[in-house]
Amino acid sequence: MENLALIESFSEFKDDKLIDRVTLMAILEDVFRNALKKRYGSDDNFDIIINPDKGDLEIWRNRVVVADGDVEDENQEIALSEARKIEPDFEVGEDVSEEVKLIDLGRRSILALRQNLISKIHEHDNTTIYKQFKDLIGDIYTAEVHHIRHKAIILLDDEGNEIILPKDKQIPSDFFRKGDNVRGIVESVELKGNKPFIILSRTAPEFLEKLFEQEIPEVFDGLITVKKVVRIPGEKAKVAVDSYDDRIDPVGACVGMKGSRIHGIVRELGNENIDVINYTNNPILFITRALSPARITSVSVNEETKRAEVILKPEEVSKAIGKGGFNIRLAGQLTGFEIDVLREGVEEDVELTEFSDEIDGWIIEEFKKIGLDTAKSVLEQDIDDLVKRTDLEEETIAEVVRILKEEFED
Repeated sequence: MENLALIESFSEFKDDKLIDRVTLMAILEDVFRNALKKRYGSDDNFDIIINPDKGDLEIWRNRVVVADGDVEDENQEIALSEARKIEPDFEVGEDVSEEVKLIDLGRRSILALRQNLISKIHEHDNTTIYKQFKDLIGDIYTAEVHHIRHKAIILLDDEGNEIILPKDKQIPSDFFRKGDNVRGIVESVELKGNKPFIILSRTAPEFLEKLFEQEIPEVFDGLITVKKVVRIPGEKAKVAVDSYDDRIDPVGACVGMKGSRIHGIVRELGNENIDVINYTNNPILFITRALSPARITSVSVNEETKRAEVILKPEEVSKAIGKGGFNIRLAGQLTGFEIDVLREGVEEDVELTEFSDEIDGWIIEEFKKIGLDTAKSVLEQDIDDLVKRTDLEEETIAEVVRILKEEFED
């Protein structure tokens, strides 16, 4: 049978790609009908019988018998004399079914047909993969490092699917070698030119939330709810948790004895410092907890403007702000309030923005990034420490300090 090699490949496709019988038959029929349209102009009068398991294929063309010389459409009609070569007792008006061999389509058509078949099956595979991973968005996924590029790491899962971990989705301290297993969250899936692009992320707050679900049984069972997660990947995170069962201490359950439960999560995130906080609807209490480990003297909030003024003892200010201003920034993100830090016992202070005539705006913004937005908050800092915590030169900081001192010493 001249089409044996082509037909044998059908079963290979079915086995390799795990395509179900119904889908494979639909793809095969579609491919053959396209070939028939190109060869004969129409496929309406063709019957295609396929058995992909056995490798059987039959194509039958149905035509109406017309008198010799009356054939107007050779694809739809057959002359009486030609019909009687097939069966001698045919009469005008009867239907004739004639088998079409693949060889009749021409060698080029057969090669194109096979290529079209491969393309259709790949397209089906890609659509299936796209749908599979679309359902996995927001879930943790593990894959192996296959190739390391400058801007991304290419991963392969057990089924050979390619997954991309971009550089900006990696924790700064991440370091992977070929063959390493990598965990992340499926962040997005896109079809580009019929090829699925699956993006993994290790920096998304949802990754930390899902790690809590995996590592802490009470979270997995729903006894503890993760209300909100904010992160500066690789540096610091704050997680607000709650429980509807008063007998459960949500923070204690998440952290574990001497940090035993959260240790694995911290290690997975490159020793990211994780603060676990009891959630509350009381904004004053929530802000107080969010600024931990600083001990707050008092908090006043404006619900309309979403601003909060926090008063602390001078020695607690640096704790509230934290290294690089991370603590106060994350506390603001967690609570939804813009937090202003005031020092207890300081009666008079001036916003840095009041000095905009003498100090450039970008310099003021550099101080604000680390939680310093008033004159005295800057003056209380050591210049060498400010050099380390900002992108400002020592001379620039010294000039700012001089300007601020003049205000308070006059």
